Amino acid sequence: MKDYQDVYMTPGAFSWNELGTPNPKAACEYYGSLFGWTFDTMNMGQGDYHVIKVGEVAVGGVMTPPAPGPAMWGAYVTVENCDATVEKARSLGGTVCAGPFDIPTIGRMAVLQDPQGAVLQVISYFPRSE
Repeated sequence: MKDYQDVYMTPGAFSWNELGTPNPKAACEYYGSLFGWTFDTMNMGQGDYHVIKVGEVAVGGVMTPPAPGPAMWGAYVTVENCDATVEKARSLGGTVCAGPFDIPTIGRMAVLQDPQGAVLQVISYFPRSE
């Protein structure tokens, strides 16, 4: 079986999931009880980010979204080049909702909407040092 970390560097793979919710603490309690997830909390400057862990593997995050709205899950797909993917999405009729922009120490991301209205995040991760 492949190492779970491979998805971070595999273009086309779903590699991260993120919950934006007005009450991250309640969400962490709920999902922790439901799935046995644990959380590492880190301050991101605009508030806490709760890294979801299954055992020792980080698989997602929970945060308060920057703009008010309903709670919702978002999925990230790894891409080789975020900027090139954004341009290709535009050429295929997609809309760029945000980005591309850098997440310090993590990668470069954008939020895209397909022609049918579905929203998806894309990310090219920075190389990891061992």
